[in-house]
Amino acid sequence: MSGAHPARGWRPLRALRRELQGRWIARLPRTDQLLLTQRNVYILPTSAGWMLALTLAVLLIASINYQLNLGYLLTFLLAGSAAAGMLVGHANLRALVLHLQPPAAVFAGQRCALRITLDNPARHARHGIALAVSQDIEGAPQWAWTDVPAQASAVVELAFVPRQRGWHPLPRITAETRFPLGSFRAWSYWRPATQLLVYPEAEAAPPPLPPARPQGTGRAGTRAAGNEDFDGVRAYRRGDPLKQVVWKKAAQAWATGGALVSRDQPQAQPGRLWLDPAATGLVDVEARIARLTAWVLAADRQGVQWGLDLPGAVRLAPDSGLSHRERSLQALALYAPAPGAAP
Repeated sequence: MSGAHPARGWRPLRALRRELQGRWIARLPRTDQLLLTQRNVYILPTSAGWMLALTLAVLLIASINYQLNLGYLLTFLLAGSAAAGMLVGHANLRALVLHLQPPAAVFAGQRCALRITLDNPARHARHGIALAVSQDIEGAPQWAWTDVPAQASAVVELAFVPRQRGWHPLPRITAETRFPLGSFRAWSYWRPATQLLVYPEAEAAPPPLPPARPQGTGRAGTRAAGNEDFDGVRAYRRGDPLKQVVWKKAAQAWATGGALVSRDQPQAQPGRLWLDPAATGLVDVEARIARLTAWVLAADRQGVQWGLDLPGAVRLAPDSGLSHRERSLQALALYAPAPGAAP
């Protein structure tokens, strides 16, 4: 009978560990400034630290068994160094102040940069400080290392890639150090309060902009003799074709001493570019949003005015410029069709 795979037995324990860790982290308050103290800085041995502890245990047993005075000296010297390294490593993080600079909005799928300032009020430098963004994705986090001079500041830039549009809380940030010996890892978790606005990802190869909608037609009424208004007609002008003359009304005007009248051609006003989900010709909501985002960027590059009409959500009058572009992208990022509405 074949036995169970050893790795499968650890999966429930790993899942339980992640669940308990997630619940604990979720209770941490959100703040854009974090002071590291003994209450939020944790420390545990690293894998090298556990090997050092095992080595010290073997040295101590051998020294006791063979009554080696030099063995006692070496064992307690290494143990004292490890204990001192634990205190120094914890103090290397303690009293640091972390400040987050609010990030600018980005498009989904693009890199978002987080600038974090580390303030060191102490009179000694802090060495080997590492920061990383903790995300629920596979793969090891990307650490950014820095030293913070005494009574000075250092700036660290982290990056992550948001995948969905809308407002999102920033991911958890981990600060840690393994200074000075690497036998202990001191770390702290930080949950920023700032939220990030993620614009929709634009369609890679969108079709050309849709045609502008006509604003309407205007009819210039003409006031004939006797102060009578003729709807849709005007006084005859030299060069008007005869087929444009309104002979019936012209006869009435002639009888009262007026002049010939001609039909007034509707004057088409310049059209306005309106962008709406129906103009995309797509059914899927996210595909529509991606195409509208690409059209907004294209209209902005071409310097034309555009309006955005999202049924049941927002209607932005035709305009242009950076502020109108940002309002349009924000509206698209937050757009959610009403339940039961047609796509």
